[in-house]
Amino acid sequence: MTKEQIAAALEEIATLLELKGENPFKIRAYTNAARSIEAWGASFADLQNEQALEKIPGVGKAIAAKVKELATTGSSTFLEELRRQFPPAILELFSIPGLGAKKIKALHEQLQVSSVAELQAACESGRVAQLSGFGETTQGKICAAIASRAKHAGSFQLGAVASEAEQLRCDLAAHEEAMQVSLAGSFRRRKEIVRDLDFIVATNSPEAITAYFCQHPVVENVIARGPTKTSVRLRSGIQADLRVVSNAEYPFALSYFTGSKEHNIVMRNRALDRGWTLNEYRIAPAPNAKSTPPEIPQVNDERELYRAFGLEYIAPELRENCGEFEAAENGSLPRLIERENLRGTFHCHTTASDGHDSLEEMVAAAQELGLEYIGIADHSRSQIQAHGLHAARLQVQRAQIRKLNETQKSIRVFSGIECDILRDGSLDFDDEILAQLDFVVASVHSNFSLSEREMTDRVIRAISNLFVTMLAHPTGRLLLKRDGYAIDIPAVLDAAAATGTWVEINAAPKRLELDWRWWPLAKSKGVRCVINPDAHRASRLQDLWFGVGAARKGWLTKADVVNCLPLTGIETELKKKRSNR
Repeated sequence: MTKEQIAAALEEIATLLELKGENPFKIRAYTNAARSIEAWGASFADLQNEQALEKIPGVGKAIAAKVKELATTGSSTFLEELRRQFPPAILELFSIPGLGAKKIKALHEQLQVSSVAELQAACESGRVAQLSGFGETTQGKICAAIASRAKHAGSFQLGAVASEAEQLRCDLAAHEEAMQVSLAGSFRRRKEIVRDLDFIVATNSPEAITAYFCQHPVVENVIARGPTKTSVRLRSGIQADLRVVSNAEYPFALSYFTGSKEHNIVMRNRALDRGWTLNEYRIAPAPNAKSTPPEIPQVNDERELYRAFGLEYIAPELRENCGEFEAAENGSLPRLIERENLRGTFHCHTTASDGHDSLEEMVAAAQELGLEYIGIADHSRSQIQAHGLHAARLQVQRAQIRKLNETQKSIRVFSGIECDILRDGSLDFDDEILAQLDFVVASVHSNFSLSEREMTDRVIRAISNLFVTMLAHPTGRLLLKRDGYAIDIPAVLDAAAATGTWVEINAAPKRLELDWRWWPLAKSKGVRCVINPDAHRASRLQDLWFGVGAARKGWLTKADVVNCLPLTGIETELKKKRSNR
């Protein structure tokens, strides 16, 4: 078992103990141990060494023995015994928003509910509403959550499948019989939600590539296998399709299977206008052309394919038929932001609130990525469940950051706060405290059910504060789990432009907002973007790359994203809004 799998097993033990109604301290011990194991930087051999394990904070003798068993055998007799005490499907209930262990325990013991299907039946019969602590309102919310879950079945967050997808792509590219390899489809276009994965491989040995694809470790089972197309199910549950083509067919297949459907329709119509036909394998003369078509040019790659239709190359992220053809025809396509353009980032959490890694570990991870600066923004005091900082603890952290900056020469650490926007639009700290910080991230974390007008006024009041630097996750959505709250985004963008407030692309795969569809409008209003990972552990700083994909999809350039500025530039920008006082 890997370190991550062991941590997941400990989390499952904690969950099952909670369902049993065990001692809260025992439950918390397994949760804390899971976090410590996940953050531990030791080797796999150390996971099999009880003495080394017992030195990890939060891992005592009993848990160390269980970790060793998991690392050595791949299973745990204690976990298996716990699992036997509950129906296998009961853990699915934790995927329903609003259901914690106490409510699930009540549903299981009083209504014999042990799966999502049984929960739905209990809601539809009205039995859930009759339970103490539930009621009609809770029952209605559960029904809506189950319906939303069913609607999103077969859909996956981009970040949830990225690791598997990239591993499979890299391994296919390393195969001796592969000449060209790419991931296509919505994954290549960087859609926030994907339903399947498309792999395109140019090869002279289709059977060898297909056999390798089917036998890859991330493949769970083979759905269908053919001479040119093969479909499998990966361990994450997503379907992956392989298409093997010749080198000559590759640019056409890559373009076609990248899509989108709407983009492809325009491409085919442009072909017909020239007396050609375009499909996933080639350009050919149209059989019913009224006049002699122009000579079909040689096409060796996608750039030459677009050139054949009188267009500049259109980046995959823009292929949604949202103005890219007009821009490609008149030479006005933007030079999109690249990964290497990012010079730093903000909105990162530490163990001071609900983060998994220390201040020093977060800074070290940012240095490893080559960033010039990182902004620490732990939660403010209203976020009790996230151990939000009170003023005194915030002052302690500021002192720690000052001391750290004295010893760091290759990176600058900025001191900030993720400050809750309260119901009336006021902020969780007063101006006297906010003025002492380098930056302030303003966020909504409560009262999601306000009317659109109330929520819009609430957010605009908050970002009008001189000390608010940026607005985080502007609609509060959680992809595939929770829709965003009602809010007038154009009005918020107008206010952001007027006040000089940056608007975040939250790069966490579960959020990826402000949504890419709004960024052309935001850019036209002069709103500055900031790409932040909302990282609660050092490894999640890597999510910045998902944010770059969302920015590219929103037509953003290096100049549109404020954290593409070098350290000297960002220091100037951080002071601008406050200088209006």
